[in-house]
Amino acid sequence: MPHIVAKRFEEFPTPKEVEGVKFLWFANPFKNAAHTLVGVEAEGKRFLLEIKKRAEDYLIKADKVTRVSPLFLLKKALKSFCEAAECEILHHNLSSIKPSHAQKANEFLKTIDFFLANFPQDKDIWIEIGFGSGRHLLYQAKNHPDKLFIGIEIHKPSIEQLLGQIALQKLKNILVIDYDARLFLEFVPSNRVERIFVHFPVPWDKKPHRRVISQAFIQEAKRVLRPGGFLELRTDSRLYFDYAMELFLEQEQVKMEVTKNLAAAVSSKYEDRWVRFGKDIYDIRLFCLEKSGELQLGFDFAFGKVQKEALLGVFDTKPKVYENYFIHFEKMYKIDEERFLIEVSFGSFDRPEHCYLFYENGVLDYFAKKPVPSRANIAAHKKIKELIDAQECHSS
Repeated sequence: MPHIVAKRFEEFPTPKEVEGVKFLWFANPFKNAAHTLVGVEAEGKRFLLEIKKRAEDYLIKADKVTRVSPLFLLKKALKSFCEAAECEILHHNLSSIKPSHAQKANEFLKTIDFFLANFPQDKDIWIEIGFGSGRHLLYQAKNHPDKLFIGIEIHKPSIEQLLGQIALQKLKNILVIDYDARLFLEFVPSNRVERIFVHFPVPWDKKPHRRVISQAFIQEAKRVLRPGGFLELRTDSRLYFDYAMELFLEQEQVKMEVTKNLAAAVSSKYEDRWVRFGKDIYDIRLFCLEKSGELQLGFDFAFGKVQKEALLGVFDTKPKVYENYFIHFEKMYKIDEERFLIEVSFGSFDRPEHCYLFYENGVLDYFAKKPVPSRANIAAHKKIKELIDAQECHSS
């Protein structure tokens, strides 16, 4: 990932803008934290830079919780920060900060907020989860221009590579999102998708709870698929194949197609490698047999006015575990006497939300964006409010 190593830097007055990048504040370690964070706003996006003090230098990079795409924007922020902070740079890996082909295709890179507010309605939708190099997704998009493709991936270089190919090949029917696919399906309207592809997912043989395919995932996939649509798993792992078959057969009614070692219309680089090694390739298609009820979304993640003493009092780094969710206040940073930043993780045990709470002059909110309205996240937010309210009552 882009970063800069500096011998020194100078903290400067904020807010300050450099070449279209606005630096909002410095958040210094206060409780259970070791590094400094810098609030950034650029091209309508908010995120954080992290400054890590080491033995003889400083490592300046993206904060992993609010990491921004495309990488061009992060590189620009790092360069602008070092200009404002008069960094004595030892080395960096920024290379060119000019917009790449991927940046030119940035209109196709969407956030979860886009899909929550404007889920596409004008075309039939195919979804690919974990598209990797993008070969299969690009092939399908070129050969089915009447369909809209949603590619889901969390590997940043793969996203950049795909966006570059979208620009080079001048495709207009692919939307890309950097997100956990297991959570994404919770927000897809019911009966809206024709096909879901999960090709060569990480087997996670030693950590099966991290697998994409699970009973919860299958239920969401069946809900978002229209009758006759299907979920397609393609894998070289016999263990994953057997695991998925067992889960699929637990459905009350099921229609499947199972094949082995049948050549696909287009193969991934991983498949090419496994075929050369003589490995078997398994395919399962699980068909949707019935229409599902409509999805109901909508929740306001608001806190409103909060007493500073109550916020400071509720901060406890011991994880709080409840029946179907958890809350973990991890670190607290201090900007000044009336502004604080709290790193928190909460929600589902399998796919937690990592975010920041930002306190300013009596008002508590999320930075840089609100959590997605999953069932576990909503429960966790309500519990945080309850904990703060209880602390305010205790203080009074």
